Amino acid sequence: MVNSPTLQQAARYRAVIAGTGSAVPDKILSNADFTRMVDTSDEWITTRTGIKERHIAGQNDTTATLAAEAARKALDDAGMDASELELIITGTITPEMVFPATACFVQEMIGAVNAWAFDLAAACSGFVYGLSIAQQFVSSGRYRSALVIGAETLSRITDYDDRGSCILFGDGAGAVVVKAAETGSLGLMYSTSFSDGRGWTSLNCPAYGSRNPVGKPLDDPKMVYMNIHGREIYQLAVRRIVELVNECLEKCDLTVDQIKMFIPHQMNARIIESVGKRLNFSDEQTFINIEKFGNTSAASIPIALDECRRLGKLQQGDIILLVAFGGGLTWGANVIQL
Repeated sequence: MVNSPTLQQAARYRAVIAGTGSAVPDKILSNADFTRMVDTSDEWITTRTGIKERHIAGQNDTTATLAAEAARKALDDAGMDASELELIITGTITPEMVFPATACFVQEMIGAVNAWAFDLAAACSGFVYGLSIAQQFVSSGRYRSALVIGAETLSRITDYDDRGSCILFGDGAGAVVVKAAETGSLGLMYSTSFSDGRGWTSLNCPAYGSRNPVGKPLDDPKMVYMNIHGREIYQLAVRRIVELVNECLEKCDLTVDQIKMFIPHQMNARIIESVGKRLNFSDEQTFINIEKFGNTSAASIPIALDECRRLGKLQQGDIILLVAFGGGLTWGANVIQL
């Protein structure tokens, strides 16, 4: 077994990002493809969402296979063997199956024999929630390493007859390795999370669960697909994200200029741009890649973070801000010094 730091040592540890990785399916659905499926156009989709294409799971792709591929890349980036991991958290709303947890499948696939694993269902906020949990375990000294994954195959619960929603979603996975460190960067400086169950009707997938179980006729066969009220979400998402950012800046005694990169959940380019203007983030400070991947829910932030690093936009010591808003309703943020 991997040796964990003692509780007496706990105060010395920082939860740092040691590696990142991402994986997306090979199949791509472009806006042009959607013009042959529903009544829409490239201009209509691009103007309203900022999306040009999205990756879609193939026959052999599952949430766990994508998550495992992203995990292997993150471990390789961190120079770690899977056997060194002590904890695996997978944020997803499209799990491998009802049970066991997708994280358990990932554990087996990558050979993380010394880790315990569980899933976290917080929709688009799943990854930032997971980072917050990993931060507590690592900085407290309970564990020395954790793997946090966001992985989705949203195409499996997308209604491709609904022109308003089917254009939004893609599949993929992203992962980060979080390690305990005594020196160097501050790592995860601050995390904050919120939820409001009263807003569940705005974003949901009603079947199948105990409320609408398998074997019981559904009131509407479309209940197996995601149900989205976009207009309700737009204004609320902007307001909550602005509040999150302001809280993070205040708690960490930071200014907007000190944030090297603002990496939001890639929900909609218009929402991201609206938030950026309200907070005075420059275009160079805001990372957007929704045009290539669409909305991948819990996977979008770790995919964006990995791409941002690999493009050379981030250096050691940079401070980044991750923010998400999703079904539940849930929202949260992480401030990280790399």
